Amino acid sequence: MKIPSELRYTKTHEWVRRQGERELVVGITEHAQEELKDVVFVELPPVGKQVKAGEAVAVVESVKAAFDIYAPVSGTIATVNAQLGSKPQLVNQDAYGEGWFFAIAPSQPGEWEQLMSAGDYAKTFQVST
Repeated sequence: MKIPSELRYTKTHEWVRRQGERELVVGITEHAQEELKDVVFVELPPVGKQVKAGEAVAVVESVKAAFDIYAPVSGTIATVNAQLGSKPQLVNQDAYGEGWFFAIAPSQPGEWEQLMSAGDYAKTFQVST
C-alpha cells in the first residue's frame, strides 16, 4: 500500500501535504479509499469556511456508505477540488493526486507537527508501505 513519506496523516485517514507556505492540501489515504470501494459522490466545504481541527467539513459517499472527512488542522478553507463534483471516482483512481478534497490556510501552524508521519500511520493501522 502506498503511504507517501512526505505527507502527514490523521487517525481518521486524511493525508495532508504542504502546498507553498500558506496552504495544506487534504485528501483521504489509499487505505481509506480502498475501504470505501467505489466513491460516487463528494460534498465539499464552502471556500472561506472557518474550521477547527477534528471538525467534519466534507462528506464522501460510496456504494457502501457515507463518511465524514475531518479538518486535520484549524484554519480557513482556501480552495476545493471542483473536479470531484463531476468525477468523484478520482478519489479511488488517484487518492494522493487528483483525488484531493480541499486546501486549508492554517491558523495554528503548530498543528502540522501533531499530525502523524508516514511511519506512525503505517504502525498505527498496521499497513505496510
